[in-house]
Amino acid sequence: MERETTLTSKVFFHKNESGLAGTVQMGKTLYEELGGEARLRQIIDVFIDRVFEDRMIGFFFRNANRQRLKEMEFQLTAQFLGADIEYRGKPLDEVHAKHPIMGGQFARRLQILRETLETFQVPEAIHDAWIAHTESLRPLITKDQGSDCDPLLAREKARGAT
Repeated sequence: MERETTLTSKVFFHKNESGLAGTVQMGKTLYEELGGEARLRQIIDVFIDRVFEDRMIGFFFRNANRQRLKEMEFQLTAQFLGADIEYRGKPLDEVHAKHPIMGGQFARRLQILRETLETFQVPEAIHDAWIAHTESLRPLITKDQGSDCDPLLAREKARGAT
């Protein structure tokens, strides 16, 4: 399968067969620059807690295993940031296909991520790379590429998919 590579600053993004992006950077990885496992787990824990408790998108997670989601998010993000950690979850498009996620809901999760990264004062280069990486995953999460959130349309799409 063809790989797509782009350069942002000193960070290379590679889209691979699973739709995940790997990162290669000269010198330290973004994972190391962030502070490694302990720091990333702190950020992910707070981020996922905020997502679960959010009034706009938290309902998507009411039946989800919070600890498992934290672990999957950690693996996915650690791999993207350059850690030698393998994402062992299901393909993102497969996991999200059964949920009628609207573009606005995707945007809400992205905003929660931005706020969490700011809370933890994540360095700008890592912040920007993380946000860009998350945006690159949008087609795997939602077919609604805009940022509108129309619950009636989402319900109709969900009925049509079953």
